[in-house]
Amino acid sequence: MKIFKSIFNYLITRYTKVQLLIILVIIFFAFFISDSNIFARFGYDAKIMELNSQIDYYREKTEQDKEKLKLLESDKDQIEKFARENYLLKKDDEDVFVVE
Repeated sequence: MKIFKSIFNYLITRYTKVQLLIILVIIFFAFFISDSNIFARFGYDAKIMELNSQIDYYREKTEQDKEKLKLLESDKDQIEKFARENYLLKKDDEDVFVVE
């Protein structure tokens, strides 16, 4: 509490009341009313964190897809399996039943 009193006394002796009022108004405007206020800053930080988590998710997804692509490029049986599962392709002598 002594620290606040000493700071307050220092400000009162250094500046006039009008100057202090102007400084307080400028600080209030800068932190609460302007376009880049403190609440917008917190919102931007939250958005940045969300976007960074999306970046991490898509990087992992890309790595998984690269592994699948390598597997498909290396094995003909895997290509057939992929085509059957995703595109419902079949051989001429087969019947395909889709169960959902």
